[in-house]
Amino acid sequence: MDDRTELSGFLRSRRARLRPEDVGLRDYGGVRRVAGLRREELARLAGVSIAHYTRLEQGKGDGVSDEVLDAVGAALRLDTDELAYLHRIARRPPPCAGATDPPEVPPSVRYLLESFVMTPAFVVGRHTQIVGWNRLAVAVFGDFPALPQNRRTLSHLLFTEPDLRELHRTGWERAAREHVAHLRVLLGRYRGDSGLAAHIDHLRDLSADFTRMWAEHPVAQVRSRTYVLHHPVVGELTLHGELTALPDEPACCGLDLFAAEPGSASEQALRELGSR
Repeated sequence: MDDRTELSGFLRSRRARLRPEDVGLRDYGGVRRVAGLRREELARLAGVSIAHYTRLEQGKGDGVSDEVLDAVGAALRLDTDELAYLHRIARRPPPCAGATDPPEVPPSVRYLLESFVMTPAFVVGRHTQIVGWNRLAVAVFGDFPALPQNRRTLSHLLFTEPDLRELHRTGWERAAREHVAHLRVLLGRYRGDSGLAAHIDHLRDLSADFTRMWAEHPVAQVRSRTYVLHHPVVGELTLHGELTALPDEPACCGLDLFAAEPGSASEQALRELGSR
């Protein structure tokens, strides 16, 4: 993946989603040659010269101040995750040690996973590898141990495994898009990690759906979310997910935890799956 191309594509995608009337500019009608705002309109909103903004959109972010990036971000109406991403990809990547593939899960985290008897949980590496899990996570989401190690990733599960798509059904598109958006957050966070870039390129070759979503440049960190799953054994299952960071484990993206509402049919379904 090329850093300049990524910066250029991200800025163009965000400029294309704004119309003059969205930002208080007068549209004089006629056919616009580009979707969304023109470069000169965006530059004027950000208070920078057209030449300055054009260089940035060409992927030449070296030497651009934080203030200019903040101004461009405000003009583009970037949210917090998008603005942080812009700052990261506009800079030269710092030295980045390659992540252990797969990373080692420390014993304390393994013990924690095993202690969650009513909580499906797994550990995710920075390349979306599923590197640790408990029995209930396997019962809900699929047989992780049976997957080849090089395909035991959330990306492969979402985009190449029909069983997981069937588990999500109509919610698959949203779950897949959230995953792609989070991958871009990881790409900004771990600049220079060749393994992560290779993983993304591999998914683009492997899945037309992934390629379509990636081309839209979504950027959003995975936080709380709710899945309505259609489990082949216990039927409909509503789970609330939380991705928890593991700051002392730099090769890991986090601990993904899922829970059902206390007293609900979904909690009873989890109890049934856990007893099997």
